[in-house]
Amino acid sequence: MSNRFAETIDGFFGARDDFTARARHENFPVASRLLPRDVRSQLMAIYAFALDWLDNELALAGEGRAIHPVFQRLTPVIQDLHLTLEPFRSLIEANRVDQIVTRYATFADLVEYCMLSAAPVGHLVLAVFKSSSAQRIEWSDSVCIALQLVEHLQDVGEDARRGRIYLPIEDLVEFECTEEDLLRPSTSAGLRDLIAMESRRTRELLESGPPLTASLPFRASLAVAGFVAGGVAAVESIERADYDVLSVRCRPSKRGIGEHMVRGVTQAIVQKGTQ
Repeated sequence: MSNRFAETIDGFFGARDDFTARARHENFPVASRLLPRDVRSQLMAIYAFALDWLDNELALAGEGRAIHPVFQRLTPVIQDLHLTLEPFRSLIEANRVDQIVTRYATFADLVEYCMLSAAPVGHLVLAVFKSSSAQRIEWSDSVCIALQLVEHLQDVGEDARRGRIYLPIEDLVEFECTEEDLLRPSTSAGLRDLIAMESRRTRELLESGPPLTASLPFRASLAVAGFVAGGVAAVESIERADYDVLSVRCRPSKRGIGEHMVRGVTQAIVQKGTQ
């Protein structure tokens, strides 16, 4: 799940720096572990430099002095929406965390990571729609954490093969699962129980979606309803597979997402009408 900042830049601007593009598509941090220690150290120094460059360029964008075209286009967005740089800095910091952290001891630790890698995107979406408030940000954080968690659940095997585990170690111990279980071709009974528990946690977080959607103006409500629908449909795809995320490619269907989106928008309209 590394290089989320590059993915976010892609989404916002449709362009990216050549270095971050290569790092993203070649899974740079994982590939580097296959190299000798001295080479790995040198490459990581270069990667750290690239992240520092992004951080510095972001500061320049906030001042209207950015050099790279991507960040130059960010300047008027920051100014027009009166954005702070903190959401962007959090996304960069998530990349730094990805370089050194590959395991999370507790669920709280994993949520803390998601607050860097996912929640800032929700803050920015609310800002774009000029709909930020303390309550909406709280709901948005829960939804964004859920969306990040369900990605982790869908990609348990893929992440494990890349040396990353996004299931809390305390939960692996509780359900008597080993890291080797994550590399097997099919999901053991214990691991299925663990995935089921994490899926329930994700569903609980997604319960913040309906009140957030209902609180927003129509266009923002549509956008958020789409995000929430994607998360719910993804959890359902895992449930339909009986939590066998290793041998089944758990992905939501477009129809499923569409149905949940219609349901969410309808619920929001009804709730608005009763307020």
